[in-house]
Order: sequence, then structure tokens, then C-alpha cells
Amino acid sequence: MLQTPTAIAAFQDNYIWALRRDNHCVVVDPGDAAPVESWLHQQGLLLTGILITHHHPDHVGGVNALLEHRDIPVYGPARETIPGLTHPLNDGDRVKLAELDLELEVLDVPGHTLGHIAYHARQPGWLFCGDTLFAGGCGRLFEGTPEQMHHSLSRLAALPEDTQVFCAHEYTLANLTFAAKVTPEDPDVRTRLNDVKALRDAGHITLPSTIAVERRTNPFLRATEPALRQSCERHFDAPLDTPVDSFAALRRWKDNG
Repeated sequence: MLQTPTAIAAFQDNYIWALRRDNHCVVVDPGDAAPVESWLHQQGLLLTGILITHHHPDHVGGVNALLEHRDIPVYGPARETIPGLTHPLNDGDRVKLAELDLELEVLDVPGHTLGHIAYHARQPGWLFCGDTLFAGGCGRLFEGTPEQMHHSLSRLAALPEDTQVFCAHEYTLANLTFAAKVTPEDPDVRTRLNDVKALRDAGHITLPSTIAVERRTNPFLRATEPALRQSCERHFDAPLDTPVDSFAALRRWKDNG
């Protein structure tokens, strides 16, 4: 039976997601091999594949070590250099993981990096979005433009609202603290921030989120809303004419603290 993805903690705040069915396992964005190997050994699982969303070292740094004694497929973005890549992927491609009886659709979501992709399983409703969409936030624009990232996030926001969001970092508390600064009177944001504080105080993970929750409380998915635009205009004391302008202002505000 296919099980709910497990978060393997890595580095300071990364999550390597492990998908498992029976004794087979596929991991997403293994930046470090050691915690993966340890978890596989503890669970008695066979690693049968690797999924990569983008080329940053904290997402691919463990790939070569995991491949040292294994001959398994590595799926990743065709437009980026990924170690050990065997299956380069483009928008609209489908990944069929036979051992897991799972099919994933590939979504092109540039912005954080130019070739960034996400994996969406319509059944059972999972999204592995790397560093494009975070719980309460989004990735920095290291390579792409505000237009690209706004389009990518809009695309993810259009997925079914019950889609579970498995992003790659535990940034939720910081993101929602910022969201509450942008819209301090928003009750949904305030409630979620309090819930997340309680989870972190208890040492619990804040993921997965859902697309419905992100639509309500993630400022980067709400750049079309007048309240978000007006807040950014007040902060920067400048008019913002389009949703992309509002998104770019939000990202700049977050980047600069």
C-alpha cells in the first residue's frame, strides 16, 4: 500500500521526502545521502528511484553517494545539470513509478532557478514543489524573474484545493510571520501563524500544507488582492500597477526583512 510521504530531515531545515510502497522507496531532492541511508536501513527499504526538482546543492548533493552501489533512475529537469540524471524531464512529461504504482505529472515552474520543475500526483493529490512554493511563502528569485515566478505560483495555485503541498524546507514560521506583517488584520493568517508557532514549540513539522490553505494565507499567492497591493504600496510609498508589480514588491520586502 502506498503510504503518506515521510520527511527525512537534512541540514538545518531541509526535508527530503520519501515515498514508499511495501519495501520500495523513492526519494525527492536528496541533498545529503547520510540521513537517507540511515532511514532506509531503519525501515528496511530498497531505494528504487530519485526525483530532483532543481540543481541547488542542498537538493542534489547526496545523489552520487546514493548511486554508488545502486543502478536506479534519476529523474530531473532537462534544462539543468543534475548529477546522475537518467531521465531528463520537461513540462507535461509523466513519470511512472511502477514499484509505487504512482504516476506524476511534471510541471515547469521557473523562478527560483530557470529549469525548476515540480511533480504533481493527481491521485492521491500530492505536490512536490522543491523551492518554488513554500508553506506561507515562495523561493527567492536566484535565476528567474518576478514574471516567471508569479506565473509558476499561479499555476500551482490552480491545482485542486485539497492537493497536499510537500515543499523542501521548514520555513513556515518565518514565512507566516512576514505574512502577518503584510496583512496584520487578516484572521486566517493570524490563526495559522499561532497554529504554526504551537507546532514548532512542540518540535513538530509544519508540513504538508494544502493548496486551499496556501490560497488563503500565502501572500505570494494573493498578489492580485487589493489588500496585498495596498500594503505593498504603503510600505514602498509607490504605486503598483499590476499583480506582477505587487508580487515583485512582496518578494523584495521579504528579501530585505
